[in-house]
Amino acid sequence: MNHEKDKKQTKRPPVVAIMGHIDHGKSALLDYIRKTNVVEKEAGGITQHVGAYEVVHTGKDNLEEKITFLDTPGHEAFTAIRQRGADVGDLGVLVVSAEDGVKPQTLEALQCMKGADLPFVVAINKIDKPGADINRTKQDLAENEIFLEGYGGKIPWTAISAKTGEGIPELLDLILLVAELEELKGNVNSPGEGIIIEGHLDAKKGIVATAVIKNGTVRKSEFALSGNSLSPLRILENFLGKPIEEATLSSPIRIIGWDSMPKVGDRFKCFSTKKEAREAMSAIEKETPQALEQAESPENTVVIPVVIKADVTGSLEAIRHEIEKLRSEKVVPKIILSGTGSISENDIKTAGINGNALVIGFHTKIDSPAENLAMRLNIPVHTFDVIYKLTEWLQGVVVERTPSVDVEEESGKAKILKTFSKTRDKQIVGGRVENGVLESGSSVKIMRRDSEVGRGRIRELQKQKQKTGSVSESEEFGAMIESKIEIAPGDRIEAFVIVQK
Repeated sequence: MNHEKDKKQTKRPPVVAIMGHIDHGKSALLDYIRKTNVVEKEAGGITQHVGAYEVVHTGKDNLEEKITFLDTPGHEAFTAIRQRGADVGDLGVLVVSAEDGVKPQTLEALQCMKGADLPFVVAINKIDKPGADINRTKQDLAENEIFLEGYGGKIPWTAISAKTGEGIPELLDLILLVAELEELKGNVNSPGEGIIIEGHLDAKKGIVATAVIKNGTVRKSEFALSGNSLSPLRILENFLGKPIEEATLSSPIRIIGWDSMPKVGDRFKCFSTKKEAREAMSAIEKETPQALEQAESPENTVVIPVVIKADVTGSLEAIRHEIEKLRSEKVVPKIILSGTGSISENDIKTAGINGNALVIGFHTKIDSPAENLAMRLNIPVHTFDVIYKLTEWLQGVVVERTPSVDVEEESGKAKILKTFSKTRDKQIVGGRVENGVLESGSSVKIMRRDSEVGRGRIRELQKQKQKTGSVSESEEFGAMIESKIEIAPGDRIEAFVIVQK
């Protein structure tokens, strides 16, 4: 980097990923900071996709400084979204409840941040609760190798209450201090570029993508390119949905009017002319290998075709993650169509030509023509607002459609000591049960030197010359066995039952 370019570098506001376990107060923290209410709007009380919010904090020196926050979901289904939050962020805040301590998604969020090499601070939340115990929470964190300052480590931390606001100014000061140590820089004179963090289809505006600017300045009248998706910047909005002319370092923006849905997690870059953007797209296409066809499902498996529509691309990603976890040797749920927006006639038609297809909507509705077509074709449509409700329902469908397999389970084994008589296919033998139980009417395998030579059925059992229904381990018996194979002394018979699994 030359000296001239160095002079153009300016301080960049931090992009902060708020992470942690479900219900530990991440959204409540942001809610307090932004003085708006997000929590009540969330279905089931959990954040369903990444939101980006810009705030201004007045620090100790009475200087106003911007901070961009990413609200990342805590539910386990949103691992990929949470990972993306860590990748976009410059530093993280790990929110841990002073009541509950470390939970599975606390550790998962920690791994996300470590994987992205993200510096972070810890916010011990809910200190206003009667069951709050800060020292116990520090101990719990230490036991999970999260060592706080003053408690055997170097990780900065502060205690807060997202409900009362206690400790939140100190947390914001801490965030700005860590950001200063990171020496975040950017060049406002460069073409705008950043990362797509969300996308959805707006019925009136078209395809909308939420992005965070990592360098440069994004201006109206330019062209944004992300992968193979292109957007003329005729409409540019800030995170509140208000029209703006331009935005720069670390700001969350909405880019409206893409020709196709940009991929969440991909970078975007701005160009002065459409020609420059097209040339860059051609270069990307030449360098990018063609995607491999999706692997065929294994033989002898039941394929469940799935059509998914969701409100935003992040939700689709989470649902794909959930569906992938339901694959088994016997059943393979396979997404045949997915997209954002309401459920359309095309979605129903696609399901109709794929027998037994599931049509799932998440945070979206079904169009009236599509609903009428679904009724005519007798295709059920299922809509959900909470991810774990969708997952529970899918698990039930998979169990219902999993084919049962007949499995032979051994119930008893006996050694043949004597043979007495044979009439056609019935023969009288004497033996001793080695393990398990032999029952009258049971099917048996006839084993000779550990190899199966035939099969038969026990027609009658006697014990001490008395007819009986069963004989147990170590007991001697007489039996009439029906079989086309002649049984010899020294053979073994193995009784079995057919069980459906």
